Formats: sequence, structure tokens, C-alpha cells
Amino acid sequence: MEKATLAAGCFWGIEAAFRKVEGVESTLVGYTGGHVAAPSYEEVCSDTTGHAEAVQIEYDPSRISYEQLLEIFWNIHDPTTPNRQGPDVGSQYRSAVFFHSAEQQAAALASKERLEESGHFNHPIVTEIVQASEFYPAEDYHQCYYERRGLDR
Repeated sequence: MEKATLAAGCFWGIEAAFRKVEGVESTLVGYTGGHVAAPSYEEVCSDTTGHAEAVQIEYDPSRISYEQLLEIFWNIHDPTTPNRQGPDVGSQYRSAVFFHSAEQQAAALASKERLEESGHFNHPIVTEIVQASEFYPAEDYHQCYYERRGLDR
């Protein structure tokens, strides 16, 4: 198994999208990329911790590649809006790839460059591609949020 950590707005929708992907073995929503240890949801929502709402994906690389996960990532959010996805505003909703290896970093940079060159978006891609740091799981009530409420899309 390998791990991917991605942020693309509210973690509920991101998690729901990746839970349906063949080769994804598990998901965990949480907070990463900030400067406060073990933040709460309320602290992250205050936009003062520096954390992004993110999903950590455990996947089987023999069934799905990291590049395929990135392709899904680019297609489930707008990577051109800084610190915003839809009605959600704040740095906790930023678009980011938190890489776990040099190979993931190279793949993310290449994927972003291909997308920029494709002209698919009318604005520059603002997605951060940064080294993964401590990941703090969100509170239990956030895990599999849509699925547990019968709202799975």
C-alpha cells in the first residue's frame, strides 16, 4: 500500500469521491500543512492554524497509480481559486498536493504542468505542491461523512 495526501476544499466531498475509486483501500480526513499540533475542527475553521482540510488516501499501486489519483484530484475541484472552493473560503480550503516521496513530487509537478499547458483552465493553477507533514485525523464525526448520512454522491 502507498499513501497520497490531497487537499481540494471541504474534505467531506473529496473523501466521498476517492472512496468510490477502485484501488483505494481506505481514506482518512484530517488536517495538515499547518503550525498547530493536533488542531480541532473549530481551530482549523478559524483560519489561524495554517492547516488545510485534506484526505489521506491509502491505495494499492498495482490497481491504481498515483498519476491516476492526481487526474481525479484535478477533476473534482477548481485548482485556480486560491483559498476557496465554492462557498468555502479560507486557507483551510486551499488546493494542495502533499507529497510523500521524490517520485510523488515529480509526478505532481509534471501533472500540474501538463494541465497548465492544456489550456483547460482560463486562470493559472494555484495548487501548492509541498512536502507532506504531520497529518492529524479529524474528529470521528467527519470520517465518511456523506456515507454515514446516506448522502454519498
